[in-house]
Amino acid sequence: MTKTEVIASVAGDLNATEQSVDAAIANATTLVQSLIGGRAALGISPVIGAESQAKALEAIAALGAARQAMVACHEELAKDHRRMGWGVFAHFDDKGQTVPTTGEHRLRAV
Repeated sequence: MTKTEVIASVAGDLNATEQSVDAAIANATTLVQSLIGGRAALGISPVIGAESQAKALEAIAALGAARQAMVACHEELAKDHRRMGWGVFAHFDDKGQTVPTTGEHRLRAV
């Protein structure tokens, strides 16, 4: 594999992991909404299911910590990339869309 292929592979895995964590957070919050909505639709006391709801909220907190760790991993990889002098591999606009780069650029500090 070439250097570019290796970098692209790592970047792809990083991006996929970040997206997976975000999807897990979204799914977990949907679960909490379902728990609350289901309980309300059935006219069940808020006491019923309180522990399961609390556990789901704990999971969301843990997923939030996992997301922070992935962001930190991304930042460290960017630093390593800069230290190696490899310049910009991908550049994103304000909407998170990849935009082509021209000229001599370096990754910006985050």
